[in-house]
Amino acid sequence: MLRLPAFEHLRAESVRDAAGMLADHGGTARLLAGGTDLLAKMKRRQVMPDALVGIGHLAPLREVRVAPSGAAELGAAVTLAEALADRRLAADQPGYLEAVGVVSSPALRNAGTIGGNLCVDTRCNYNDMTEEWRHAVGYCLKTGCGERCQVAASSPRCWAIFSSDTAPMAIALGATVVVWGAEGERELPLGTLYADDGKAHLQLGPAEILTALRLPARRGWRVAYEKLRRRSAVDFPLAGAAVALELDGDVVAACRLVLGAVASHPVELHDVAQALTGRRLDDEAIEEAATAGARLAKPLDNSDLNYVWRKRMVKVILERALRRAAGADRGRLR
Repeated sequence: MLRLPAFEHLRAESVRDAAGMLADHGGTARLLAGGTDLLAKMKRRQVMPDALVGIGHLAPLREVRVAPSGAAELGAAVTLAEALADRRLAADQPGYLEAVGVVSSPALRNAGTIGGNLCVDTRCNYNDMTEEWRHAVGYCLKTGCGERCQVAASSPRCWAIFSSDTAPMAIALGATVVVWGAEGERELPLGTLYADDGKAHLQLGPAEILTALRLPARRGWRVAYEKLRRRSAVDFPLAGAAVALELDGDVVAACRLVLGAVASHPVELHDVAQALTGRRLDDEAIEEAATAGARLAKPLDNSDLNYVWRKRMVKVILERALRRAAGADRGRLR
């Protein structure tokens, strides 16, 4: 049985208090809300914080606010299950909840949080093992004590995979996040939170805290999220495709497409979306968009199943998401 290492638990009285605790520990403390990913990594000795700063009880981080327009703000400590149960979100943010609903399993959604899934650590089969396994096979860049990436030995960077389900869909919806730090509060587009580096994939300072997710009103938009995984529950995505469309009849007036779990960060398909805009969303357009989008996916041999097959499946799930967002299945997927 894997056991947690020794650590100090600190209960923050406010977001400011939590940020101060992080700063006091000089990078050796971690935030704890749901803990569904963090505690497992601590058991495997992937991370060894001196202290955990509890923030899941803080009232400002537990609120869900939905405006009459349909725009929503979700506190970072709202659980995934609580978001799914919110009727206002179900009415005004169905695309986001579709992604929330396929995160892991019901039991883990009861504990996992909105902010935790946005900030979930990147994954790699060479790192997500026990300490004994990693020592035997050789440490990698992500562990902090290895000199090379086990997947791409000549690369100077880590290629661990970004594996959030909710982030690609939220980015497709144009979401922003609120971050609190020593210099106060700032708001930034969610997509800019991520860097293309498996080891340091979050653009956050050591004492900065993501406090809320803001989803703009998207009434009238067509949305869909498709997830590829080995099992129908529990598993992280092997690939994900998020689609948000505004249609004028059957012509695309606006479009946002985002892939997940195919790189170290969410991959926004700007050029593919631009090529679809102003075009009739017929079989030919969907086929061309899915083919072009799949070319930008770069899965490597550091996740479940064969990476060549996973790359081929990116086209399938992107095509499927486009068809569902369009509101009809135009023919059978090949």
